[in-house]
Amino acid sequence: MKQVFSATYSLEDLPAVVKEWIAISTQFPSVYLFRGQMGAGKTTLIKEFCRQLGVLQSVQSPTFSLVNEYQNAAGDIIYHFDLYRLKNVREALDIGIEEYLDSGHLCLIEWPEQAEELWDFPHIELNISTKDEKHRHLTAIWHA
Repeated sequence: MKQVFSATYSLEDLPAVVKEWIAISTQFPSVYLFRGQMGAGKTTLIKEFCRQLGVLQSVQSPTFSLVNEYQNAAGDIIYHFDLYRLKNVREALDIGIEEYLDSGHLCLIEWPEQAEELWDFPHIELNISTKDEKHRHLTAIWHA
């Protein structure tokens, strides 16, 4: 486990923070776990991340569908998961999460706590915390 990125930002700073993150993230695994309390900005961060990666579709949290598939202009596939509603890891397995994770495509996962047993492979954990009403702190940790 190794911290690889840290930034405190406002909503106005978010594009620059994501740009900086993307510049270093090509060396990391394709599975990103987004952790943070309700309202911390996980989905907002993912929306900006996808925007800068050139995603063509509208990016929305897949709270009810559990997973959304996006594609960027280069044809790259990005999977966006929201595991908040899961009751146990079995439900994640039932939607075929292992196939998504093994696909090699970028997987962005909100509420990974709902399936904690699955994360026993290299991944990036992004922790978002609220500093005050307008500022968030992002820490990225590489789990090798």
